[in-house]
Amino acid sequence: MTLFVNKTLKSSIYVGFFLSSLSTAVLADEPPIAIAIHGGAGTIERSDFTPEYEKAYRAKLKEAVEAGYAILAKGGESLTAVTAAINVLENSPFFNAGKGAVFTHDETHEMDASIMFGKNRQAGAVAGVKRIENPINLARLVMDKSVHVMLSGAGAEQFAQTQGIELVDNKLFDTKGRYKSLQRVKAKMLKSELENNTAKGNENYQAAHRALDVEYKVGTVGAVALDKQGNISAGTSTGGMTNKRFGRIGDSPVIGAGTFADNNSCAVSATGHGEYFIRYNVAADICARVQYQGKTIAQAGKEVIFDVLMPIGGTGGVIIIDTKGNMSLPFNTKGMYRATKSNTTPTYTGLFKDD
Repeated sequence: MTLFVNKTLKSSIYVGFFLSSLSTAVLADEPPIAIAIHGGAGTIERSDFTPEYEKAYRAKLKEAVEAGYAILAKGGESLTAVTAAINVLENSPFFNAGKGAVFTHDETHEMDASIMFGKNRQAGAVAGVKRIENPINLARLVMDKSVHVMLSGAGAEQFAQTQGIELVDNKLFDTKGRYKSLQRVKAKMLKSELENNTAKGNENYQAAHRALDVEYKVGTVGAVALDKQGNISAGTSTGGMTNKRFGRIGDSPVIGAGTFADNNSCAVSATGHGEYFIRYNVAADICARVQYQGKTIAQAGKEVIFDVLMPIGGTGGVIIIDTKGNMSLPFNTKGMYRATKSNTTPTYTGLFKDD
């Protein structure tokens, strides 16, 4: 009897070990899927957050990354995952995109967005739109339904209507916190102009603008993802820069600067002081270092963010993914809202440098 039990036990252990090994083998054979998101980089310090405030931000980041990952887990494409994640961030007043967009000098909102597919480098972008609730969705339509890559302003909104997108009142994007930020910026710039009254007109404005704190010059949301088909995508959406004038457009809708994706290298979404990211073609530069120099995404991202941008005053960060599911999230500011998830790693959220 005892011998029978031992044999049965041994048999059960063997079967259990076999099934466990088989399960592990199956998991090992599954293609990697992964997604990373950001909600902007800048002066994000732990001391500025109450426990409740921090919890709310982390919850929203988790919601966004989970929304994108759910699509990947069901076999959906990376483009759809990127769009879904960004929609969550655009619909939150916490982030400078969509409903949380900052105010322009004229107290309105002008938004930019872009998206790119790594399989074939198809891309779509919109700039300076005022009445589009989710700009990333329109960027996707520009890519899928038009012969163009970038549309701007009223023309982009006219195209949106041909695609069945309803135009909304610009006041939909008004928030008290962003309006207070605008008034602080205007007061700071006026003070700077009065203190430097030797400058005239536009020169005076430019000098005052350069004197602004970094926090007023950054703020974006974005996502990068890898699907089961091995394709990577990137998308970025923003409300731009607080108190911006003259139809200013940053890096977010510029393919190669704020957004880039190529299966031969990596996918990148950027956040930071857009003028620097445009001048140094940041997203494409990172991918070029991966493709042509054989760098890892971690090496390439670190070089561009810290060695290229930081010495010349370029502040911000990027999220990067490659076709193996590796992810890297370098930033040279005090913090960056970010989150990741893959089929080999649990959900991670971060706000501060030491997260």
